[in-house]
Amino acid sequence: MSRVLLTGGTGFLGLHTAEALRAAGHDVVALTRGPSPALEALGVTLAKGDVLDRPSVEAAAAGCTVLVHSAGKVSRDPDDAEMLYKLHVDGTKNVLDGGAVAGVRRAVVVSTSGVVAVSASKDAIANEETETPLSLIQRWPYYRSKLYAEKAALDRNRADLEVVCLNPTLLLGPGDVNGSSTEDVRLFLEKKIPAVPPGGLSFVDVRDVAKTVVSALTQGRPGQRYLLGACNMTLREFFGRLERVSGVRAPFIPMPSFPASARGAIPHSADLARVGVQVLTDTLKRFGLRSPVDPVSLDMAQFTWYLDASKAEDELGFAPRDAQETLVDTVRDLRERGVVWPE
Repeated sequence: MSRVLLTGGTGFLGLHTAEALRAAGHDVVALTRGPSPALEALGVTLAKGDVLDRPSVEAAAAGCTVLVHSAGKVSRDPDDAEMLYKLHVDGTKNVLDGGAVAGVRRAVVVSTSGVVAVSASKDAIANEETETPLSLIQRWPYYRSKLYAEKAALDRNRADLEVVCLNPTLLLGPGDVNGSSTEDVRLFLEKKIPAVPPGGLSFVDVRDVAKTVVSALTQGRPGQRYLLGACNMTLREFFGRLERVSGVRAPFIPMPSFPASARGAIPHSADLARVGVQVLTDTLKRFGLRSPVDPVSLDMAQFTWYLDASKAEDELGFAPRDAQETLVDTVRDLRERGVVWPE
C-alpha cells in the first residue's frame, strides 16, 4: 500500500478519509496546524504545517507517492472572498507543486459539484461535461474560489503528476464536529427555518465520498473530474424527509420565488437576496415569526443544484447508500453530540 499525504485531515471529510485510507491499509501523513487526537487514534502520522507554507508541504510529503488534498473552508460570507481565494487557489498550487517536488506522483483533489451543478432551471441535471455557469458562480466567493482551485489543479496534471478531481455535493452524515456541512440540518432541527425555499439540492454521505477518495487513488482517470451525489430533491422534499426522520415539523410557508430570467440576470447576490429577505421578513411578521435566513443562503436557495453521478459509479465504483440512512445518521449524530438545542 501507499504512503499518502492528506491535507484537511481534521475536517469533516478529512477525518472520514483518514479512516478509510487506514482501513484500506495505507500509511497516512496528515498536514495539520496543530494536534489532532482523532487522527492519532487512527494511527495517522501528524506533520505540522500549512497548505499556504510550501516548505512545510514538501517536508510532510517526503516519502509519499500519492496525496489527497481536501483542505479548505466552507463560507457563505462575501467578506471572506480574499481569504477563500488564497486558501483554495494558492493552497492547491502549494500542495501540488510541493508534493511533486517531494516525489508525489498522483493526487486526488477534492473540489465541489457547485462548480458546474447549479442552475436557474428546475429541470437541469449537470454532469462532468456541463459548461460552468459563470454568471452564477461569480455570485458566491466560495464556489468561485473552488472553480479556480480546480482549474489550477487540472492544469498541473501531467505524466509525472497525475491529478484527479472529485466533486462532491453537500456532505451529510455523522461527525461534522465543525458544523461546516450540517448547519442547515441543525437549523431545521431547532425550528429556525420558517419557510421553504423554491430551489433544490443534492447531497451525499460523507462516508461514501471518503471511500471514493480511496478508490480514486488507483482508479480515477488523470485530468478528469467526477461528480459525487446520492440524490436530487427539492428543498420541500428535503425538509419533508427530515420531518419524517426527526419528528420535527417541516416549514410550510413558501419562500418568495423569482422568475428564472430574474435569477439568472442579476449578477450580484445581494441585489436579489436583499429583496427576498425583505419580502420574507414582512411575510413572517404577519405570523409572528422572525427570519434567520442570511441573504447569500436565500440567494443560493433560489437555484437547483442537481447532478448525475453515473460517471463516478461506472469508473470509481461509487455506490452511495440510501439517502434515508444518511439523514437518520445525521440527525442522530447532531442530537447525541448535544449540538441541537431546540427553542
